[in-house]
Amino acid sequence: MKGFIQEFKDFAIKGNMVDMAIGIIIGASFNAVINSLVKKVIMPPLSLLTEGVNLENKKYVLREAAEGLEEVAIGYGDLFNVLIDFIIVAMTIFLVIKGMNRFRDKAEDPEDAEVKTPQNIQLLSNLEKLMKEQNELLRKLKE
Repeated sequence: MKGFIQEFKDFAIKGNMVDMAIGIIIGASFNAVINSLVKKVIMPPLSLLTEGVNLENKKYVLREAAEGLEEVAIGYGDLFNVLIDFIIVAMTIFLVIKGMNRFRDKAEDPEDAEVKTPQNIQLLSNLEKLMKEQNELLRKLKE
């Protein structure tokens, strides 16, 4: 049990939990934007193309409402809205990840001249060169 608690503390402290929380909050906001986009921007022109039919309210009635009984229907118009939402979200996520992968691949490319060597690595490289020069001088003095 102690290992589990320590592992959880490491997870929370390293920022994974904060990153995940930020992602969830942005995702929820993004979902609201996509819902609005589909309902207010995409569906009205689609309705015009189908001669004013509101696709959101389209349904296939299995049983009409009667005395004491509710209507039973399959709401395929709502499903259509949700599918459009899903396609937009999936395409957006795909494009964002594709862009991130392009930047990551460019940053990891050793032949890419745009990637600058961090200063601490450059200093270590300079120290290594100086030590090699010093060792050469000491070796020559011993001879």
